[in-house]
Amino acid sequence: MKSEGWRVQKLGGRPKCTWDDTGFKWLTGKAHKCTHRDNVLKLAWLQQNLRGRLLVSITRDEIAAIGRATLATASGATANCTLALIRSILRRACHEREWIGKAPKIAMYPESRPRVRRRQAEQVTTLLTELPAHQRDIVLFALATGLRQGNVTGMKWDQIDLKCETGFVPDEDAKCGEDTHISLSDFAVALLVRQQGRHWEHVFTYAGKPIKYVNTKAWQDALKRAGIDNVRWHDLCHTWASWLVQNGTPLYDLQEMGDGSRRTWCGVTRTWRVHRWPSTLRWPAPCLPRITTQVRYKSGKMDQTQKQKKQLRVNVTA
Repeated sequence: MKSEGWRVQKLGGRPKCTWDDTGFKWLTGKAHKCTHRDNVLKLAWLQQNLRGRLLVSITRDEIAAIGRATLATASGATANCTLALIRSILRRACHEREWIGKAPKIAMYPESRPRVRRRQAEQVTTLLTELPAHQRDIVLFALATGLRQGNVTGMKWDQIDLKCETGFVPDEDAKCGEDTHISLSDFAVALLVRQQGRHWEHVFTYAGKPIKYVNTKAWQDALKRAGIDNVRWHDLCHTWASWLVQNGTPLYDLQEMGDGSRRTWCGVTRTWRVHRWPSTLRWPAPCLPRITTQVRYKSGKMDQTQKQKKQLRVNVTA
């Protein structure tokens, strides 16, 4: 250790840093990012190839081999995320730490365009009919607000203001990294009122506990009964946006209502964001398809006759 320190200080040599130390310091500096947990998992996977390796010994061919191994079991986008992580760590070691003289160039894989799928009203009707009550409520709330899955399941009462008919998603939970305001329609407010008294903190619960996961066996069984395949939660976000546009909502207002102030919505290029009070954006919300669920309840449970006949009526009209 002493000789190494003398070599670096007196002779101006570069320190012999390993991938492990560099990766750990990179993670420490990026702990504030919302992708921190994913980066930890990626680095843990990379340890099988780069554990204990000196940075100067990592070659471009080795990195390309790692990319091919990732591509064999995942998509091009996933492989690119792994390669981008390696590139970021090596570039920081080169340009900021000056631990290596030059970071190897890393070629990325072509990616297919992201899928944009919107669900028809008939499909939504069928799905809502087959879903259990607790999952039906969170799907309806997603269709009424356009929120992402984690923002819906993690919604807390301190994020909701029923009097002003607004809500918000804190910056640490929003994908855009900024507080996202939610304009609640009358339907969304009524849906939230039905959830009151079930839990002191979380809005959506099941059996007295917060809902953490949507992709459960009950969800998959409902999709099978409804005859809908290849579904992901983000389809509901696209459906929400599509219904608003079809009912005359200006694209700029749609951008303001959505969780993506710095990203494009429905082919709109980047625009300047004008901060407005969320209640001023409530006027497009009633344009959403009027989704009403007619369910009879007795002592908080569905009427047994209705349950036996399975005649849950869900009307979805544009």
